[in-house]
Formats: sequence, C-alpha cells, structure tokens
Amino acid sequence: MHDHRHLRAFELADELVFLVYDITGRFPEKEKFGLTSQMRRAALSVPSNIVEGCARETDKEFLRFMHYAYGSLREVEYQLSVARRLNYAENEGTQKIKTHISETAQVLYGLMRKIRNLQQ
Repeated sequence: MHDHRHLRAFELADELVFLVYDITGRFPEKEKFGLTSQMRRAALSVPSNIVEGCARETDKEFLRFMHYAYGSLREVEYQLSVARRLNYAENEGTQKIKTHISETAQVLYGLMRKIRNLQQ
C-alpha cells in the first residue's frame, strides 16, 4: 500500500479538479448535465483512482488503477478540446489546463513505468 499524499501525480491530479471546476463553472447553463458534468466527473476520477490504487495491496492492482487515472486524464483532455471548439472556454483558460494535463500525464506515466519495472 502507498500513501497517495506523497505522490506528485496525486498533487497534480488534485489541482486539475479545481481547474476543471473553475472553467466549467463558466460554461452555459444548458451544459450543466452535459459537458460540465462529464468533465467534472472525469477530472475527479483521476485523483480518485490514484487514491484507490494506493489503497490496494499489490503493485499489479496499484498499476491497474493508475491506468484508469491516466484514461480519465485523457478524457478530460478531449473534453476540454470540445469545450474550446464550442466556444465555451477561451484559449487562454484551456491552454493553462492543457499544460497542466500534460505535466500530470508525464508524471503519472513515469509512475506507471516505475511500477511496471518493479514487477519485473
């Protein structure tokens, strides 16, 4: 078992949640149950899966949840591009989140690679 509070991937994923909540708070009201809800759930899924993975007993299970977190992260990335193309968010706001997603992805992928190497 691992302590999620000591993982940089968790810190970045946690920050992402607040960035996504901030930007989606400015989406049109008609998207409350659509893109807004979907982006928020996907963003919240990233750190939630990291936390759940850290609570697992084996590295194999831990790695599985890191994969889920990575998938959710890529989901947010796509949904952000949809929001931008629908003009729900300005390029400046989306660029900041895209940069944050990229950093989070790099750190999370590095963690997954480290776990895989430990299993060999």
